[in-house]
Amino acid sequence: MPLATAHVVTDRPARYLKQLVSHMGHKAGTTLTPDGRGTITVAAGTCNLTASPDRLELTATAVDAESLARVEDVITRHLVRFATQEELVVEWTAPIDGAELEPVAPVVGDYLLSHHTPADDILTELAVATRTATGEAAQMQVSADEGTLLTMLTRLTGARFAVEVGVFTGFSTLCIARGLADDGRLLACDISEEWAAIGRPYWERAGVADRIDLRIAPALETLRALDTEPVIDIAFIDADKVNYPAYYEEIVARLRPGGLVVLDNVFLGGRVFDPAYQEERYLAMRRLNDLITADERVDSVMLPVRDGVTIARRR
Repeated sequence: MPLATAHVVTDRPARYLKQLVSHMGHKAGTTLTPDGRGTITVAAGTCNLTASPDRLELTATAVDAESLARVEDVITRHLVRFATQEELVVEWTAPIDGAELEPVAPVVGDYLLSHHTPADDILTELAVATRTATGEAAQMQVSADEGTLLTMLTRLTGARFAVEVGVFTGFSTLCIARGLADDGRLLACDISEEWAAIGRPYWERAGVADRIDLRIAPALETLRALDTEPVIDIAFIDADKVNYPAYYEEIVARLRPGGLVVLDNVFLGGRVFDPAYQEERYLAMRRLNDLITADERVDSVMLPVRDGVTIARRR
């Protein structure tokens, strides 16, 4: 449970933030963004700092509770030392597990699901068929509002060639195919013919089956067999998380200028925020999230949609 926050009431939040970052830069890793957010990384962990109008917001992270306590202590001692004109109160919350975080409050999530272009009968019936056939695995299916987003993005790019990595039962596949130009083609990659077969009748009913080229094989093999020319208009990645960095690289190299790559589950249930989770899929996603942010080939934005969605546009 290595996350904790503190809300320090003060009328000098920006001043303290800059002082902390500047002072600790001599003994720790620090950054200060143009919009005034700070990061301090010590041996035990990291603290992110944000100045609000009347308070300094602190978020500390570490790999375990003991390390978290050390981060809290270091930040608290230095902050109190700088406050020579007032007595600051720094009270940290109890440690929180990243998996317990709610990027979007349930009431907000419900409201969002109620206020988008609704799924039609075909998509709705496919969602029901997926729950019936796959049980708990049905949670791998994108939500209806995310499906609407995929269709919209595909249309906005005027896509004629799309790539999907991770079909599952074909809900997102159908959403992307519907957004393609009339002569468009979707290369859909998956390793399960059984699950993909659930979606085929619905693709037929929607009149887009002829646009979908389903390849049952390891996706990396399929992607690496493509021409290296930048011809992909839009790509959607929603498959095994360990291979996300490899999928991203293969796709971005083939993405035309102005093309999009959309990545699902970049929060991994909030565990990406929590350094205690050290399994390879969490490490891979953290690496990729950092890589995309620094990738000079693209402009990107990370959205708190469902389990986190990143959209990157090739420059």
